[in-house]
Amino acid sequence: MLFLKALFMLLAYDILNAVCRFQTIYSIVRGWKVNTKIEASAVTDSVCRAVNYACVCYPKQALCLQRSFVTTYLLRNCGVAAQMVLGAQKLPFRTHAWVEVDGRAVNERSNVQARYAVWDKC
Repeated sequence: MLFLKALFMLLAYDILNAVCRFQTIYSIVRGWKVNTKIEASAVTDSVCRAVNYACVCYPKQALCLQRSFVTTYLLRNCGVAAQMVLGAQKLPFRTHAWVEVDGRAVNERSNVQARYAVWDKC
């Protein structure tokens, strides 16, 4: 079920991105509420796995902002207080988005918190 929700949310992000400004998408994420607070570790792993599988099956490449949007939605929907984090690196200039749960980056291969300065969390 998480896999199908993740696929649907990847599509929803693409539609929103085509018709809305970033500020609107950002406001949507800020407005998402956490359903019911639960033990985060098992749910976090399941959601991250579902998002990874959905991104493999999705017909276009899902970049970090889209993946973070979907992961944040699903985690909050499952009761995990996740935050989407927007960050940047000075040289060479790069931006990145990731998801944190209890201050720990999830669904990331490297230590993004050391590599990127945080612009905002929502």
